[in-house]
Amino acid sequence: MRWGDMRRSENIEDRGGGGFPMGGGGMRVGLGGIVIALIASVLFGVNPLDILSGMEGTAPSPPPRTAPSGQGPQTSSPSSDPTKEMVARVVGDTEDVWQALFKQLGRSNYPAPTLVMFQGGVRSACGNASSAVGPFYCPGDGKVYLDTAFFSQLERRFGAPGDFAQAYVVAHEIGHHVQNVLGTMRQFDAQAQRLDERRRNQLQVRLELQADCYAGVWGHFAQRRNLLEPGDVEEGLRAASAVGDDNIMKRTQGVVVPDAFTHGSAEQRQRWFRRGMESGDPRQCDTFASDN
Repeated sequence: MRWGDMRRSENIEDRGGGGFPMGGGGMRVGLGGIVIALIASVLFGVNPLDILSGMEGTAPSPPPRTAPSGQGPQTSSPSSDPTKEMVARVVGDTEDVWQALFKQLGRSNYPAPTLVMFQGGVRSACGNASSAVGPFYCPGDGKVYLDTAFFSQLERRFGAPGDFAQAYVVAHEIGHHVQNVLGTMRQFDAQAQRLDERRRNQLQVRLELQADCYAGVWGHFAQRRNLLEPGDVEEGLRAASAVGDDNIMKRTQGVVVPDAFTHGSAEQRQRWFRRGMESGDPRQCDTFASDN
């Protein structure tokens, strides 16, 4: 991926070390939320999908907050860490793509989120979180939280190496921000509170698959502008498959329980990511109206 040709976002905070305990309602656990579930499964023999479900609260999602005047991100200059610099540039490119798409769809300006990089632990409007939770989006403050050490887990534990696999993770969390801005999360929360666990899981899968599709929409325009290299799309699809609920269950417990899915199967995640990549149209990402 030619991320060096992407515009660097100024909406980046680098908080360095942390060490806060895990917790916090309303957190939208992203692709990396499975890391702690895998660890717990190995150590304690619990269902990793139960842990993931517990991480994802159903508190109403307020609109993204804007920073007070004069209070900008803590770090906006280029980073000496190539991984952090890549993330900042991917975020910048998603800002450009979604700003243009919002205009095409007749929406108001796209309110770009802030991406917070941290190590060990972090405090958010959704509570405190350990890096074991993985990348997540907090609708309470409209920020994406990322410990870039997760990328090594993505490569070693999930077998999904490559910078575009990493970009897919970032774009997926940005997809949750788009859902928050468009009001999808508030609709989800209102409906989910009235459902039993099985149907709530099914609805949660739709939310996650739409974020995958939105990640693909960004990838579509990156590809159109020749920012992708041979093999990049395959990297993204490999990552989407690796974090499918069925693959996680096979790896951790040897049994697949579809009713416990919260993020979607490998096939579903690949299919919706591919739909976004091929169409470049967020209107094609209505997972809630699809039968599968």
